[in-house]
Amino acid sequence: MESYPKYRYPEPVKIENRQWPDRIITKTPVWASVDLRDGNQALPEPMSPERKLEYFDMLVKIGFKEIEVSFPSASADDYNFVRMLIEQNLIPDDVTISVLTQARKHLIDKTAESLRGVKKAIIHCYVPSSDLHGRFVFNHSREEVKAMAIEGTRLVREAIEREGLKDVCGYEFSPEEFTDSDLDFVLDICCAVKEEWGKSTPETFILNLPATVERRPSNQYADMIELFCRKYPYLAESSISIHSHNDQGCAVAASELAILAGATRVEGTIFGHGERTGNLDLAVLALNLESRGVKTGLSFENMPEIVRIVERNSGIEVHPRHPYAGDLAFTAFSGSHQDAIRKGLERREEISAYFKQGWKVPYLHMDPADLGRQYEKLIRINSQSGKGGVVYVLEKEFGIYPPKSMHPEIGGVVQNYIDEIGGEIDSTVLRQIFSEAFVNIKGRYRMENYQRASVGDRSGATFTWYIDKSKYELTGQGNGPLSAVVHALKSSKLMPDFKLEDFSERSLGKDADAPAIAFVGLRCGEHMVYGAGEHSNIDYAAICALVSAMNRAAMAKVFQKIATESE
Repeated sequence: MESYPKYRYPEPVKIENRQWPDRIITKTPVWASVDLRDGNQALPEPMSPERKLEYFDMLVKIGFKEIEVSFPSASADDYNFVRMLIEQNLIPDDVTISVLTQARKHLIDKTAESLRGVKKAIIHCYVPSSDLHGRFVFNHSREEVKAMAIEGTRLVREAIEREGLKDVCGYEFSPEEFTDSDLDFVLDICCAVKEEWGKSTPETFILNLPATVERRPSNQYADMIELFCRKYPYLAESSISIHSHNDQGCAVAASELAILAGATRVEGTIFGHGERTGNLDLAVLALNLESRGVKTGLSFENMPEIVRIVERNSGIEVHPRHPYAGDLAFTAFSGSHQDAIRKGLERREEISAYFKQGWKVPYLHMDPADLGRQYEKLIRINSQSGKGGVVYVLEKEFGIYPPKSMHPEIGGVVQNYIDEIGGEIDSTVLRQIFSEAFVNIKGRYRMENYQRASVGDRSGATFTWYIDKSKYELTGQGNGPLSAVVHALKSSKLMPDFKLEDFSERSLGKDADAPAIAFVGLRCGEHMVYGAGEHSNIDYAAICALVSAMNRAAMAKVFQKIATESE
């Protein structure tokens, strides 16, 4: 036996002056879901009719107008599901269902029988056009494969007429393994099938040209589609459909290029369910187009609910890194990514004006809110996170907006915690870490009996001040409560040298009784130390923040000197 290389690069398609590389997609293709047939047959446990119905309703809500629902001649469940949809009037008037059959008379008759009373339907028939399948799987010559296609088409037409479905039922024909077939032979079969079917429109006659097994690079699939469209003489009366599998991980790319090359209809499944590595993922392809400004007519605005329905009925979990649908699809762990996202969201109006585009945010090519995702979940905190991500979560989940110069200190505290425990922390733990490190911090300094008073147009403050166990009664004046307390402390000569250099405050909610949070930054020599205070009274929150900052400065031993009175 001769020795051959185990693998070989597919022979390029001979095409002159190809046009598809210079085109852009401006119009959405017809979307055809095959979840309930091609996707379902590949599930470890195929769906029951009840589960199929929930899935069907989901597909309708998403916006699919063509849904392949079953292989009626393959099982009683599949047949009964089609009957249930029709007899219980569960198919919306603008939705066309499709059913699959092999090119054999008893199977075709059973399939047409399942469609009795349907308002709009398609019968989908396929034959093996590749030599690998036709010659070596079915032991047929090319002439016999062509005859099978013609005969199958005639039988479908006759069955449709016999069941009174002529005006409501279209025809879809697939040369199986199109991308592994001789193109001229496929053209010959498709022309013969079209001539047997007779006069048609693109809605009633579909040629589905599948990459049943992905063997070629994506550009070669596009070349085959463009060349087919050039040579096929009945283009005005036919819809050119594609059906890509994902064996080499390129189903989405192959489908996009095939649309550029002339395909007007696309088959696939939500999240790519199907045999082996699956079918084209329709959600990814559609949302890719949406992200480029092409309106697809499909809605994934409630993606989390779609994920739950698909997982529940398929028994297969969606990968957390799955494009658009995965829990981590829009999540940033890296500190630099978190910081860029945060800044991009803060400057959205400025960015939109610059690029003349409503949405353009670093690391987020699509607005997660369009998929029902919350911004609060975009940033997750682990050992790779930086101060930007930590602060983003505090801001978006808790309404805590620390001053910018405080961010590094917060980031450092959180980083130390994660380095010690490892893994990831959620927002609840982050809030706890922040509070324990910065808010209402107790230490050697303590205030009691605070009283606010007015002295003319100035604020006055009297309070009891504790340094360790020593107790002092202090009074001060200033242009506000915090200023009055600072004046009292500085005038007392009890405290180390400090300067109030930063102060901010805001409410933590919209209600009148919502607590307030304040931030105080103290300059202690070369060091800047921050503290935060929370209280129902916004003025007292500021004073609590001052005390927190002083206690944190004492713990860090950054005060320049300790007055003798406090020893």
